[in-house]
Amino acid sequence: MNPQDTGRWIRAGLWALPASWLLTAWSSLEPQPDQEIDPGAWARFVSSYSYQASHLVGSTGGTILAVFGLFALGCFLAGGRSGRLALAAMVIAAAGTALLLVPAVISTFVTPAVGRAYLAGNQDVMQLEFPGSMSAAFMAGLVLAFVRTVLLGVAVWRSRVLPRWAGALWVTGAVVFYALGVVLGQATTGSSLPTQSAGAALLAVAAGGTAWRGSARQGRELSPAG
Repeated sequence: MNPQDTGRWIRAGLWALPASWLLTAWSSLEPQPDQEIDPGAWARFVSSYSYQASHLVGSTGGTILAVFGLFALGCFLAGGRSGRLALAAMVIAAAGTALLLVPAVISTFVTPAVGRAYLAGNQDVMQLEFPGSMSAAFMAGLVLAFVRTVLLGVAVWRSRVLPRWAGALWVTGAVVFYALGVVLGQATTGSSLPTQSAGAALLAVAAGGTAWRGSARQGRELSPAG
């Protein structure tokens, strides 16, 4: 593959990052009802077509775009002064994504089946318990995803070729999305909080600034005049 083709793939990947965070923000806009307080409302929510669509298009689609974008950003930064941080973030991203796929499959395909079974009169299905290893995989994946996002923010900040404000926003968005959104939501309501969508929106802005500057620089380096 010639450098121009490689550059096009990297630019496409950089723009996949803001798209992935926008999809994530959309998929977390509507929190699901509390399963213990109102199991009927919860069952109707998780068995709806909108729930399935938000998980398949928003969560799964967002993950696919994020993996593409993270590797593109890592490749873009690999030869610069923050290359080591970016490459470390790529490795951590692969591990974190693999761990988070475990609960994601349960949430996307098993949870709707549980909801439909409850609505059909099988109330004992709400007593279904998953092994603790699933919760451990979920928490480990969250920690790695948080570390990955922070490392990318620092790498963008130190790169000198990407906007420093974007690097700061990467770190801020990571705290809002993961700590104040996902973790706090699971610990309190058991669902997503508005901070999760807000954090994803911040990360979309940070990724957009990164993609705008990065793709422009990539285009100049590969142009015949460059």
